[in-house]
Amino acid sequence: MAFPTAVNNQITDALSQSGVTNLGSAPAVATGNLFQATAHALALAAHNATFAQQQLQIVAQAVTTQGVALIYAASAQARAGTTING
Repeated sequence: MAFPTAVNNQITDALSQSGVTNLGSAPAVATGNLFQATAHALALAAHNATFAQQQLQIVAQAVTTQGVALIYAASAQARAGTTING
């Protein structure tokens, strides 16, 4: 423990005031952290939804392409007088 002098008391008072300031701002900091985490989670959810839409669009395009290819193949085989299975 330091000897009580004018300087030591000033330092003690300054540290005490900074501790009170930290305690006083804790709820605001906690709320800010909560808002930041919530915003980040919502942004990730929106990104995941966009990615899922893109993947579904790719699958839909591939299915459409396969369907059109099957129709063209059936049409060509019908003109040739054969069936799809041989």
